Amino acid sequence: MLAALLLCASGAPTPGAPTTAPAGDSSGEEEGEATSDLLSTWKALAGIAKQHKKQVRFVGGSLTSIFVYKTSSFPIKCPEFNFSREACYHRLAKGLQVYTVLLRHVEREYPNNLILSAARLYSSVLIQGIKEKMRRGDQVSALTSGQEEQLLREFDTPDRYHRKMTAHSILHHLKVFLADGTRAIFKRERAWAGRKAVTFHAANS
Repeated sequence: MLAALLLCASGAPTPGAPTTAPAGDSSGEEEGEATSDLLSTWKALAGIAKQHKKQVRFVGGSLTSIFVYKTSSFPIKCPEFNFSREACYHRLAKGLQVYTVLLRHVEREYPNNLILSAARLYSSVLIQGIKEKMRRGDQVSALTSGQEEQLLREFDTPDRYHRKMTAHSILHHLKVFLADGTRAIFKRERAWAGRKAVTFHAANS
């Protein structure tokens, strides 16, 4: 069921098959533009993450209130300009690693959360897919146990409401990170394809 929801969220066919961006998609792709397996899977997870806005209301919170629970641990997006494809992919992979750890806090508060389940299912696939597109994918090293403990330590509090709102803050910022990542991957894949086309044309002219 989860896999089907992920596919419906992005309009993508079976994973592994090339696809095109659906009409009306707001991720920045031009209609009919082919997308890679990496981008299709990333968009699918981003689509599921969009459901978080509805979930916040169940604990009496709001999108405004969860910003109080923001932390410097949340990964930042790739800059729009003057940031290489390699550097951006490295940042996206490391960001997913961080969120994989932060989601353990979400699991404690909401073990059956759909976004949590989707992220756990697809994060490792996405990280591996990103590393395969990098020249130096080996530089994306796993977080140490000490780094993981440090990430979770700041969320350790006896206040139940605080813990739950922090969990929602993590889910909200994951949603934003995935949306920004969709645009970043598309932009760099399009630029990469353009350079390859120019090189091929030059070599065969």
